[in-house]
Amino acid sequence: MHDTTAQIEMRIERFVRERIAPAVERRHVALGVTAWEVPGEPVPFGEAVAREFTPFAVGRPWSKPWGTTWFHVTGEIPAGWGGEGTAVELVVDLGFSARQPGFQAEGLVYRPDGTIVKGLEPLNNAVPVGPGPVDLYVEAASNPDVGGHYFYLPTPLGDKATAGTEPIYTLRRIDLVEHDLTVRHLLRDCWTLTGLMAELEPSLPRRAEILRALERMCDVVDPERVAETAAAGRKALADVLASPAYASAHQVIAVGHAHIDSAWLWPTRETIRKCARTFSNVLALMDEYPDFVFACSSAQQYAWMKDHYPELFERIRARVADGRFVPVGGMWVESDTNLPGGEALARQFVQGKGFFLREFGFEPDDVWLPDSFGYTGALPQIARAAGANSFLTQKISWNETNRMPHHTFWWEGIDGTRIFTHFPPTDTYNSDLSGADLARAQRQYAEKGVSNISLTPFGFGDGGGGPTREMMEAAARTRSLEGSPRVEVGTPREFFDRAKASHPAPATWSGEMYLELHRGTYTSQAKTKQGNRRSEHLLREAELWHATAAWRGLGEYPYEALDEAWQTVLLQQFHDILPGSSIAWVHQEAERNYAEVAATLEPLIDDAQRALAGPGESEVVFNAAPVAAAGAPALGAVTGALPSWVAPAASDSGWVLENTSVRAVFDADGLLVSFVDRAADREVLASPAALLQVCRDLPNQWDAWDINEHYRHSIVELRDADEVRATGDALVVRRSFQDSVFVQTFRLGADAGELEIETRVDWHEQEKLLKLAFPLAVHADRAASEIQFGHIQRPTHTNTSWDAARFETAAHRWVHVAEPGFGVAVANDSTYGHDITRRWAEDGSTVTLVRQSLLRAPRFPDPEADQGEHVLRTALRPAPTVLEALDTGYRLNLPARVVSGGGPVAPLVAVSSPAVVVEAVKLAEDRSGDLVIRLYEARGGRARTGVGISEPFARAWTTDLLERETPQTRSWAGKPIELELRPFEIVTLRVRRG
Repeated sequence: MHDTTAQIEMRIERFVRERIAPAVERRHVALGVTAWEVPGEPVPFGEAVAREFTPFAVGRPWSKPWGTTWFHVTGEIPAGWGGEGTAVELVVDLGFSARQPGFQAEGLVYRPDGTIVKGLEPLNNAVPVGPGPVDLYVEAASNPDVGGHYFYLPTPLGDKATAGTEPIYTLRRIDLVEHDLTVRHLLRDCWTLTGLMAELEPSLPRRAEILRALERMCDVVDPERVAETAAAGRKALADVLASPAYASAHQVIAVGHAHIDSAWLWPTRETIRKCARTFSNVLALMDEYPDFVFACSSAQQYAWMKDHYPELFERIRARVADGRFVPVGGMWVESDTNLPGGEALARQFVQGKGFFLREFGFEPDDVWLPDSFGYTGALPQIARAAGANSFLTQKISWNETNRMPHHTFWWEGIDGTRIFTHFPPTDTYNSDLSGADLARAQRQYAEKGVSNISLTPFGFGDGGGGPTREMMEAAARTRSLEGSPRVEVGTPREFFDRAKASHPAPATWSGEMYLELHRGTYTSQAKTKQGNRRSEHLLREAELWHATAAWRGLGEYPYEALDEAWQTVLLQQFHDILPGSSIAWVHQEAERNYAEVAATLEPLIDDAQRALAGPGESEVVFNAAPVAAAGAPALGAVTGALPSWVAPAASDSGWVLENTSVRAVFDADGLLVSFVDRAADREVLASPAALLQVCRDLPNQWDAWDINEHYRHSIVELRDADEVRATGDALVVRRSFQDSVFVQTFRLGADAGELEIETRVDWHEQEKLLKLAFPLAVHADRAASEIQFGHIQRPTHTNTSWDAARFETAAHRWVHVAEPGFGVAVANDSTYGHDITRRWAEDGSTVTLVRQSLLRAPRFPDPEADQGEHVLRTALRPAPTVLEALDTGYRLNLPARVVSGGGPVAPLVAVSSPAVVVEAVKLAEDRSGDLVIRLYEARGGRARTGVGISEPFARAWTTDLLERETPQTRSWAGKPIELELRPFEIVTLRVRRG
């Protein structure tokens, strides 16, 4: 009876696993080990090796969670080892689990002189040695597996204070091993062929051919003499490995990569060490494989190497010069793109590309964001203005409802700018170049018939590790292999050049690339988000007032302090920090860092304002907003007091706040039951508003990341008040729910058109979502939400699956809903998550429900997320157009400041069009003293504006984001600056003194 195919496959799998794989190791010998456990935070090599090391035995536990132990490994290579066809290596098992690198113990190997050899990871734990004695140090990090095998249950491991002190790893092995290279190659042959065979249709002759070749290999390799017969086994497989790929085979450009999250389930201090381990692995692999190239994003990670591992950084610099260690992306970190403000997203490129140009003389021409949680419609213009021509993402493959229709396409932003975009069809940025990954790329590629090339990033990632020799061997075997895509190791630029040539007229995707997942990241960890928003605006103020003072000869511009603050803020916009999806340690550190940023910037702002106001005792009101506020012009200051507030008036059924613009009515429970636009003589509300709602929040998968639509099935509205009282110029309402307390304070300025609402929450819920609801008497089929340098229109209906999936969205300072002639703005000072839907009143009229997502309480990865006190501010305003919404958002986020001084301060920069917004005023990055102004068209239409500079200037010209002239540069000398802007166009002006 003949064996069935299944039986043959079982035989092959077991033979490879039990006979070939163990035979890679010919022999081994234990080495001498001594150790020193670091009592606190990690220390540098020089400090560690000067400590007293004591004998340490394999089999002993070592280090508590987040601890470090240094092992000193010594010994001799036995005589007769290291002959032809073998390799002698140090093999270390720190107690690794079966999971991939980056989520558990890791190590970094040093020579006695302090130079780094390579990293140690669970699937990359061998270090070449010899000739001569073995004398190496291993810095071992006992990082806990916070992910818990991705079950995502609450864990104390993410906070050093609660992680425990008992050792969590046991040293399993530190041996000197002689490896058989022929057996190793045979193992890789088998891995490649079995992986390919698994992806081929059973009826294909090629599948049967591979099966029979593997069966013959099992016959000719003697299980008791594998080393002696491995060459025969390789010969049995040679013909099937030599059969070339089909002419029509898909072409994969394999790019070495290691996606290293700058913080996530580990703190940034551990990311620095992860980078050193990964980059040293990569450099070692380059020595072994001359065709290996590695793409690495995030200037911050290179900067860490320069600061903490200068010898390693110089080796990186040499490989960058060789074209083999390739900086990509051009950003300071792989940031989130939904939540950072416009200027901050621009500075990701200014700081990132600035570093690459200074240190390497190299400028990436792509944007590399494989893992960010959706992509703002402002990004194509920002990227192109920063000199990027291509964009790569992978995360959009995580959509839970709809699948992106393209893999290679034009992506068009809100202003019409397009960027060539690729979305690798292999659906991973951590490929191992397995048969499954390669077959998936070929099977799923959406542009079949018009293009036939895709990019696959390969290497262990998220927690680092990078490519391995096994992956390089896989690439070599699939360079041209029948049944497989053709694989070529290359650079991103090589891929994009070939992709553009092969597909000169791709389809276009217009607007944001919304990720249909991870919607909770707009809200999780509110204090981190609040710190970001506040820091962005503090930086705006500090730059504005110091640039104004410097151009008027009233002080030096604080370049160093501002650069340092920007780099801190940009780091914390990384796509697992600002979105709120990291461990407690990360967010505690973020809050401390934001406090330090404020402590630096607040005195800088005060100093500049006092210099500008001059000596005197008058109250000088400074307005950093790009719109008039508190009686002061945009970007200027006036003498006088801040505007007053209206006192609440009691009524028969509650309270009233009113002025000549609006009238707000509250019932006895402090609910806002009416809000009338007096100019339009129209009610704004359809039912009580500023209504707090507590929703059940049990995501299907990822706690801190996700909000699922079923939260709407369980909502408790907080309508009853514990207390309602008028206090001076405010109406204060206290409510409670279970263990939480909510205090809302309502204020109305004497001359204001908006009602300000402060929501102070002492939050002690778990797995709950707090919403603030505004049912508006507006018939709107779409809503405008502020994003970077403009706004985006999203439907309020659910006509399509794409509409329905967009049930939670991100907005910056405001959202706006309108019908012809009437609209309403809801602004915020630090809230990003919103949902905007339509309801129907009893009379059949349409109600547009705008809800802010104020707080969440996810349990993983930080079980204490969002617990404690929060203060959030909201403004409600009748707003016929988005420009009124924009005014309200800026005023709420940039409140006027008052200092004592001698008189008013004329704006350094002024624009003549209300549709044009000045987003930044600063001095040039090259420290030439030139003035740089960033402005944009905000309405979504074409605009003409004059730009006035109050100080004499010799020349003004437009630049890219990096403040460089371009072929499109416009210039003015001796004449007024006049600009024509297309909808949402960003313009950067550079001005030289007269």
